[in-house]
Amino acid sequence: MTANVATASTNGSASDTLRTGYDPDFLGPRVEVPELDAAVRADAVGLDGSDVISYTHFSLALSTPRRFAFWVAWNIDGAAMRKLPRTGIDFVKDPRIPAEVQVGNELYRRNRLDRGHLARRADLLWGTETEAEQANIDSFFYTNITPQMDDFNQSSRAGVWGQLEDAVFADVDIDDLKVSVFGGPAFRADDQVHRGVALPREYWKVICFVEGKRLRCKAFLLTQHLDELEALALDEFRVFQVAVPEIEQRARCRFPAALHIADTFVTQESVDHRRPLESTADISW
Repeated sequence: MTANVATASTNGSASDTLRTGYDPDFLGPRVEVPELDAAVRADAVGLDGSDVISYTHFSLALSTPRRFAFWVAWNIDGAAMRKLPRTGIDFVKDPRIPAEVQVGNELYRRNRLDRGHLARRADLLWGTETEAEQANIDSFFYTNITPQMDDFNQSSRAGVWGQLEDAVFADVDIDDLKVSVFGGPAFRADDQVHRGVALPREYWKVICFVEGKRLRCKAFLLTQHLDELEALALDEFRVFQVAVPEIEQRARCRFPAALHIADTFVTQESVDHRRPLESTADISW
């Protein structure tokens, strides 16, 4: 690993024993986490000598200058899901990491911005009761949160984007009901600034699964256009199915070669002329 701008050490809490993070062998075929491009790798926050920060059922890499995750990687065990309430759990900064490299509630007070989960809370609630409860708590760390106009992971608010993980379980014959997901914001130089924080307006997600013993993956891009910054007015959400190389370019990272092979999506449309997904029925699985 390269030297990191900000570092911290674990606080030694009992919950750390559950924070084994994203499992690259979860699907059977090994799927490693993305590797940050050299130009941004030194900006990653370090924890215990690594630029990968682990939680319960998910891991992430955190950007020091942007103070949001570069990427989040999580596993979903569809056969072992649990339903747990979110009441009583506060959004908090991760005490293992310097507070100054995390965006907290100072951004979200008295405006329309929601504290939106990158790794969906519901996706993480599986395994033993203890694991699921710890994952529920871990999902509310600000390291897994980004500013979103009306939390776009809520399917009732954002349509296709909030339904992607549910759709793959419904539409694909997934081996062992297991899915691995990568997601995060695409940082742009022209992202608008609010309260001293540049607000990402593009997000991406790569969904990986095994179908008939064959590794598959599908990639998606969401844009949320923020106009009239002071009013934080939302133009609209648009979701596109794209190929993995486009995500790599926008996210400034590289996925393992196995995912390039697993991604069979091909489009002849240019960026300016492609059509957004109107529903999950438009997805090419």
